[in-house]
Amino acid sequence: MVDAHQTFVIVGGGLAGAKAAETLRQEGFTGRVILICDEREHPYERPPLSKGYLTGRDARDSVFVHKPDWYAKADVELHLGQPAVHLDRAARTVRLGDGTLVHYDKLLLATGAEPRRLDVPGTGLAGVHHLRRLAHAERLRGVLSSLGRDNGHLVIAGAGWIGLEVAAAARGYGAEVTVVEPEPTPLHPVLGPELGQLFADLHSEHGVRFHFGARLTEITGHDGMVLAVRTDDGEEHPAHDVLAAVGAAPRTALAEAAGLALVDRADGGGIAVDASLRTSDPDIFAAGDVAAAEHPWLHTRLRVEHWANALHAGPAAARAMLGQDVSYDRVPYFYSDQYDVGLEYSGYAPPGSYDQVVCRGDVGKREFIAFWLREGRLLAGMNVNVWDVTGPIQRLIRSGRPLDPTALADPTTPLESLLPQD
Repeated sequence: MVDAHQTFVIVGGGLAGAKAAETLRQEGFTGRVILICDEREHPYERPPLSKGYLTGRDARDSVFVHKPDWYAKADVELHLGQPAVHLDRAARTVRLGDGTLVHYDKLLLATGAEPRRLDVPGTGLAGVHHLRRLAHAERLRGVLSSLGRDNGHLVIAGAGWIGLEVAAAARGYGAEVTVVEPEPTPLHPVLGPELGQLFADLHSEHGVRFHFGARLTEITGHDGMVLAVRTDDGEEHPAHDVLAAVGAAPRTALAEAAGLALVDRADGGGIAVDASLRTSDPDIFAAGDVAAAEHPWLHTRLRVEHWANALHAGPAAARAMLGQDVSYDRVPYFYSDQYDVGLEYSGYAPPGSYDQVVCRGDVGKREFIAFWLREGRLLAGMNVNVWDVTGPIQRLIRSGRPLDPTALADPTTPLESLLPQD
């Protein structure tokens, strides 16, 4: 049993940190649990910020991980609006922005990621936005509504998941949308050319304009307001507001200053952790967007910036902090909603890792499953408007067995029948 007089500290007020605190109590830890959040909001989930909350479909309260009174009931001490500014590993203390020193016996870093900034002239104009925090989503929701009423123009830099989800939300409000993307299709690093075009077609049908093969080089304005954007091929696009959706960077400053081992930025960055989510310091763990973990059966180090990773890695780290035997080996998973298209993606198939893409179903109707294969073994699967198949897809990925591409493509062949028989 863990000593009841110990103090476990969690730095980070997102889903990973909140679920870690919850798990500590569920597992019977009776010591102090301190949760440090640099935002004044209670811990919340991020997917609604570009989905249900941004579109106006979901209420603000729906984003929070727990009801506000849960923390007092669970005896979790909250420090809201207080960033952790210094970590002293020798003294086992975390210093907060107001000078408060917090002692820890075990520490979890769940500091998340922050949006990458556009390095171009004009980013200081009032109409330039990022989307990472609840305050960002609140502001952007009002902006999209105004653009819709006034037939205004939103330019989005980046055709990744955030960029496309915001584009769909903006069109729902009636705003004019242009997406600037240096790759030849949306989601090119994730889906490749085979399926990226599907999302270009989807958004084009809803009135989104794409400008592929170009980078935003300048945002022009007058009296502090955005007027247009320019790209490196000499084009100019009218704009009243601009969203920078060019990715996120792990928030590693605290760990780096404390001398913890990090992963090189060229390899995705993040705090290096083993399969139990332990850092190079045996009393410090990391989970969520900031953690680059050794994956037990993928035999690579992964840093995953998706909801499911925060949901499951936070509890896994909490159990490891309690001394339990933990091997965090979940299949990477994410989901997206755009217009009438919903999808789930399971697995890991970066560019160059696969040699075949197989589809079953009707791609034209956007009701299908795509499979990424290497030498017949399933690396990843994405179900689009097809449901209740995530379980068998993930089991096929885990099996590592060669599969018959013809059977994978055949909708009459149940996926379960392709699984190893016990």
